[in-house]
Amino acid sequence: MKIFIHSTETGIWESIENGPFIPQVKRGEDLIDKPSSEWTEARNKRAKFDWIAKNNITSVLSCDKFFRVSQCSSSKEMWDILEVTHEGTSDVKRAMKHALIQEYELFRMQKGETICDVHKRFSYIVNHLMSLGKTFYKEEMNIKILKCLDRAWQPKVIAISESKDLTSMTAATLFGELREHKLEINKLVVQESEDKNNKGISLKACNHKQQSDEDTMSLLSRKFSKFLKKKRASKRYVFKKPSDFNF
Repeated sequence: MKIFIHSTETGIWESIENGPFIPQVKRGEDLIDKPSSEWTEARNKRAKFDWIAKNNITSVLSCDKFFRVSQCSSSKEMWDILEVTHEGTSDVKRAMKHALIQEYELFRMQKGETICDVHKRFSYIVNHLMSLGKTFYKEEMNIKILKCLDRAWQPKVIAISESKDLTSMTAATLFGELREHKLEINKLVVQESEDKNNKGISLKACNHKQQSDEDTMSLLSRKFSKFLKKKRASKRYVFKKPSDFNF
């Protein structure tokens, strides 16, 4: 919402931050509101910023939230109520900030977590802390990211620490480097798996051919053995001619 308001007109956000602009005139010792008929064109435009801000705020609210701010007299009052509703009071913000700081300090890569998941969790914590007034240096965040990774990432961590300037690199760039490294590792794993499968198929084909050759040789050997047995049997039963027999 803040980004949208800033993109339209700077004076609109000033009206939300500082309250509506009402031209005044000094009468004696007192300041009184100047009649709108006496406003200049520039002051008239500046005074309208509050109405524009109120219109921008109410146009994006649900019915429930609209009724919370519908009776507010200025856009600043609306914004203050919505800010407390969504972010809490100063005590709530302070407690939330301390909890997030502790979560940031204990931040570690979890078992089975991808680098994209780490990026999401880290960005969530950092963005919320920055919205609560916490500031971070690039080098501080980069070192935190590298230290939170598990042992499998240590070779890449060492390579980045020795070759990259962590003082100027953004956290988004660092996570990009880590994602690229993970993609390269995945490609190697797939390639090794394919090579292993191809070797397995080749070995299986060789084994099948060898088994087939052995089966052929075994079949020929059995046939040859049968042939020899038949030949020996035929020699044992040789009959004489009838003239050879004496009656």
